[in-house]
Amino acid sequence: MTESQFWELVTRTSPQQNQTDLAESLKQNLSPLNNDELRDFDKIFGQQMRRSYSWSVWGAAYIITGCDSEYAFAEFRCFLISLGKQWYDTVVESPDELGKLLEWPEKDGSAYPFLDEYDLIAGQLYEERADDELPYVPSGQASPVGKKFSHKKKQLKATYPILSAAFPF
Repeated sequence: MTESQFWELVTRTSPQQNQTDLAESLKQNLSPLNNDELRDFDKIFGQQMRRSYSWSVWGAAYIITGCDSEYAFAEFRCFLISLGKQWYDTVVESPDELGKLLEWPEKDGSAYPFLDEYDLIAGQLYEERADDELPYVPSGQASPVGKKFSHKKKQLKATYPILSAAFPF
């Protein structure tokens, strides 16, 4: 499994594609893979989750949705991965750029950039086949990288001007 193959498998067809269709599509795409390929896929997914585990990315999630829990932040990072390599790399490098995304999945008329358990699909398939769990790979980080973002509106607007304009608070 190469990184290029990984990104082909996880990338959504459109930014507003719903969560159920996206999860089902990934499951179908992963089903033909053998157990070694599933392990490789899961390893790359974990690496990307760790790479986006930063306070600056969390600040972007906070502006968009008020994201305030580890669980929600993990679902947000799954959403970022589903946007594909180009968007993902851009947002990890400069989270404010996410304000340039024009289409979003929605729930109750608001942006809903979360993917519940998207990161677990490979492990579930592996477990069904091998009657065993994928090897656990520790994240290596107890807390997000960088300096924690400020919840003060003035500071958020200064740090994330594009996102603040797209998601006024």
